[in-house]
Amino acid sequence: MGPAELMQAAAMARRFYLEGKSKIQIADEFGVSRFKVARVLESAVEHDLVRIEIRVPAELDAERSDALRARYGLRHVVVAESPSDAADDTPDPEHLGEVGAELLGELVTEGDVLGLAWGRSTIHMAAALRELPPCTVVQLTGVYDAGAAERGSVEAVRRAAAVSGGDAHPIYAPMLLPDPGTAAALRRQPGIAAAFEYFDKVTIAAVSIGTWESGISAVHDMLGKDEREHYASFGVAAEMSAHLFAADGRRVGRDLGERCITVEAERLRRVPEVVAIAGGRRKADAIGAVLRSGLVTSLVTDTAAADRLLAQPPGRRPALDRADPDE
Repeated sequence: MGPAELMQAAAMARRFYLEGKSKIQIADEFGVSRFKVARVLESAVEHDLVRIEIRVPAELDAERSDALRARYGLRHVVVAESPSDAADDTPDPEHLGEVGAELLGELVTEGDVLGLAWGRSTIHMAAALRELPPCTVVQLTGVYDAGAAERGSVEAVRRAAAVSGGDAHPIYAPMLLPDPGTAAALRRQPGIAAAFEYFDKVTIAAVSIGTWESGISAVHDMLGKDEREHYASFGVAAEMSAHLFAADGRRVGRDLGERCITVEAERLRRVPEVVAIAGGRRKADAIGAVLRSGLVTSLVTDTAAADRLLAQPPGRRPALDRADPDE
């Protein structure tokens, strides 16, 4: 570029990048065509007169986020840096709840019905919420421990509703019951039935994911040894909201759902936006299984899980197709 070209390019770049003027406005000012303006702006970048940087907070990984979104056909993926001192077997770093809270604050709009399923990640997320548009909040599953309801999913629903200023519809019942008859009777109780009526109205849901092992899956820990081995024989790779999944995303052990207070899988599949919050290398395979199920549209995870997920094959169809692998 000669001096005249350099000064013109600098002026046009200033108008476009700093002052926000359109190419047509710039063309009118300088007496050239908008195509000339476009060529000058491209040349300014090529000659390093303009440097374009994409900057995201240091704790978020934009490259992995985009790669994971494209690989699994998801709507939104946010990958947070794994804590430097985290062990390889650490599940669900707590900071994922904070990232999930920020994502929900962005996705939820006024009048939405927000569904929250039980899980450590969703409880951390609810605790980190600082702002939500007015919305109704409904609990999607029973509680892991009825005696700890005030510190778990019930409190998470209340917290989210308080932040948004909307109505709360908690479920005061255990997630797992001894038999299908007891579960069916509880579902007919007025308070629980009222919450279930909202399931078809949910527009955005937040869920957690667990692997089929002690300390990582609430349902696993609620079952006896023989029952755990029984369901493990089906090749369970993941659990989400009391639904069990094989590695390819197929649901297995469906009879367990008859004993659970939880949103049905097909109802969850009809929810427009389902955000899963789960991370840690130990959970990566479980996350992959759920992504292949067609039940999840978006994901908040960490770099430890993301690296393993990027090395695995995605499902047969993009997650956004919401396809059931059994069909």
